[in-house]
Order: sequence, then structure tokens, then C-alpha cells
Amino acid sequence: MKMDRPHVNMNPVTGSDIALDNLCYSADGKDILKSISWQSDAARVGVVGRNGSGKSTLARILAGLIEASSGSALINGHDLAKDRKVALTEVGILFQNPDHQIIFPTVQEEISFGLRQLGQSRNEAEQTTQATLAYFGKSHWAEVSVSVLSQGQKHLVCLMAVCAMKPRMIILDEPFSGIDIPTKMQLKRYLSHYEGGLLHIAHDPDDLSGYDQIIWLEKGSVVQTGKACDVLPDYISEMNALGGSDDISDLAR
Repeated sequence: MKMDRPHVNMNPVTGSDIALDNLCYSADGKDILKSISWQSDAARVGVVGRNGSGKSTLARILAGLIEASSGSALINGHDLAKDRKVALTEVGILFQNPDHQIIFPTVQEEISFGLRQLGQSRNEAEQTTQATLAYFGKSHWAEVSVSVLSQGQKHLVCLMAVCAMKPRMIILDEPFSGIDIPTKMQLKRYLSHYEGGLLHIAHDPDDLSGYDQIIWLEKGSVVQTGKACDVLPDYISEMNALGGSDDISDLAR
């Protein structure tokens, strides 16, 4: 990605403080998250775990999309499920499937929507949208129909829409699933230049190499937290051990 961008301030305010205190979440009589307590003010935070470990549920709670059953999840001291106005400036989220996120027919409309939600006038939102597209080198995408874009291009539209709003933290809920290696590399480069906080939900530890802090979830509970250099090797070792077993055949799991 070339860095000779237009002189547009795309930088959000600061990173984010995450505080989980005895966080629990249950649905349909099943405990999804179990008494999670953890704090971090790291700029780059990764959450690893197998499918069904509670990673996406944690992402949605932190983003304020669902409420915890008990305990608390605070971003910069705010419970975002109880203050949706604050949530708009504190957190942006990228889902695994961009089709679950995009609601407008053109790229320009999609980016402008969040800006209008922030209170920008139609003219302000249009100017910010144009500046955002220029910053990403995609000014020619403004009137493009989202329906003709590839999956990776749709992910980029979602990323541009989130970055335009300048949240203090972006939550990434496995956004690299189902995209090819070159597209994944390009999206990672864009994200590496984001100056706010990133909280990246992943099952692939390679996606989190170089991150500051890692939390490892298994069956809704915390297995380990700490620096990536400490947690990820243990996680990989455990996943390799499980891969050599026959736990997939155990229907009671």
C-alpha cells in the first residue's frame, strides 16, 4: 500500500481500555461465556479459540450489540450496550461476512450512513466519504454497486465505512475467513496503519502475530492471557495435540 496519501486526518482519538469483570453470557439455557475477568489497555489485542469457544459472543458484547447476562464489559469505562450513542464513537466492528454488515446499494451510500449516524450533515458526510475513498485510493468506487464487488472488496468497503467514523477501537470478528491470501495481506496492511485500538477475534494464530496481548478462550472460559509470544505457542501446541486425537468423534462435546 502506497503511503503518499492525501493529507486527510484519518486518525481516531486514542486506543481503548478493556475491562471484563466476572462476565457471563447464557442463551437458550447454555452458558456461552463463564466468569471472564480480564483487563487490557494494549493497542493490539487478539482473542483466540476454537469454533464455539465464545469469541464472537465476546465481540458482540464488547461492541454493545448484546448485553451480558451478568458481570460487566467496559470499553473506556462505558457499557456500550447501555449507551448506543457513545458506542458509535468508541467501537466499530467488522463481521466475518460483509453481507451481514452492508445495507446500502453503493459504496458511497454505505460509507456515508455511519457518518450521518454520528450527526454529520449530508454535505459533511459526503465530503468525509470522498476523503475516505481518496485516502484508501478508491475514489473511483464512489458510485459502484456493492453487488458487483468481490468478497474481499466488500470487506474493504466495510473497513472504509468503519474508519471514516474514527472509532477509538475496531473489533475484527474473523474478517479474513473465506478470502484469498493476497486480499488478506492487503487488508492486514490497511489495518496495520490504523492508529486506534484493534481487538481481533481469530482461530488462526498467524493472524495475530505481532499483537501485544492475547486472550485464549475455550468453551467460554479463559485458558490463558498474556503476551503473544507466551500465549500463541501454547495455543498452537494444544491445537496440534487436539488435531492428533479423535475428539471430533465425541458427540458429547
